[in-house]
Amino acid sequence: MKTAISFLLTAIALSAQEPAGTAKAPTHPESYWMEGLWQGYAGEWTHVTRQVIALAEATPAEKFTWRPEPGVRTFSEVYMHIAMANFYLLSVTGPKLPPGMKQDMEKTVTDKAQVIDWLTRSFEAVKVERAKLKHEDFGKALKLRETPVTVDGMYTRIIVHANEHMGQLIAYARSAGITPPWSKASE
Repeated sequence: MKTAISFLLTAIALSAQEPAGTAKAPTHPESYWMEGLWQGYAGEWTHVTRQVIALAEATPAEKFTWRPEPGVRTFSEVYMHIAMANFYLLSVTGPKLPPGMKQDMEKTVTDKAQVIDWLTRSFEAVKVERAKLKHEDFGKALKLRETPVTVDGMYTRIIVHANEHMGQLIAYARSAGITPPWSKASE
């Protein structure tokens, strides 16, 4: 009975909080890095975007061609892979690929500033295009090669893909002696 009452009181307290999107920013020092967590797709997109860009900025330019072992992607190749996948997967939902995007860019774009520019533009494109969608747009049927997909499925794949490679980049950073910026406060 006490558990049920406790659960009910917690539910009432949570329902009395400010509506979504109006909550006050956390006051703890890590709040910048936690922004967006548990706030739906847009919040999670903000979070992974912020982390990938921050890690790219924290990665020294001379490390962009570093790879943990032969046969795997370098830092710049992983960053460019994310950017190119963002644009490609987004194009399945309708928007055109950006001018100047070429298939070999994962291997040829290694300059830190250019890589960060491509990443930033790809993250912004996903954010802007998704914000234009209406509720009924998410169920729209599409095809990726010959596979039936939906707009919602494509956006889910985009965010999952970015997070997957964020984990890879954290492992790369730690292996290369780079501390992710959001970890510095706790180390």
